[in-house]
Amino acid sequence: MGSAVVLEEKWPVLGRHERAAEWLRIWTDLGRAPRTIDAYARGLAEYLLVCERDGIDPITAKRLHVAAFVKELATRPSRRGGNVVVLDSGAGLANATLQQRLVPVRLFYDYLIEEGLRESNPVGRGRYTPGRKFGGGHQRGLVPRLTKLPWIPSEQQWLDLLDVARGTRTHPCHARSRLRRGPAARGTVLTADR
Repeated sequence: MGSAVVLEEKWPVLGRHERAAEWLRIWTDLGRAPRTIDAYARGLAEYLLVCERDGIDPITAKRLHVAAFVKELATRPSRRGGNVVVLDSGAGLANATLQQRLVPVRLFYDYLIEEGLRESNPVGRGRYTPGRKFGGGHQRGLVPRLTKLPWIPSEQQWLDLLDVARGTRTHPCHARSRLRRGPAARGTVLTADR
């Protein structure tokens, strides 16, 4: 009971939804790791807050409502701010974080189905059926899993890298470390190469 009180203090919305608090208590009683419970509580609390804000009963929510939650997660401004210089920064959570936030929502609805409070799960999950004919194939989950590909340098970037490795050109990041201290203070700059 102590951990449930802590979760409800951290996320008060859980205290307002009896079934959600009950579901988290079950996971705690089953001996799940505290960080797992914390992650489940955070994801479910975010979803319940969106349901409260939009006036939706989470017990009877439809796929449409879960999709609106996903859209909000995918488009919310980045906590790092707009000044972050990264290609995929600025808005929305990363795909892996979206998946992490949806797992507790999906598991919560699985619990509601087991308890007889729902007929189906609005989150759903990806399914694979072997075979290529009639009914076989792959059904995607609500949010597709994306794998970020590694960075592959362009031809010019490879040449620049080789120049730096050969020592024929100093990389701008290392220019300062290649200077000697002593004479530099008197206006003479010597390189540390020899």
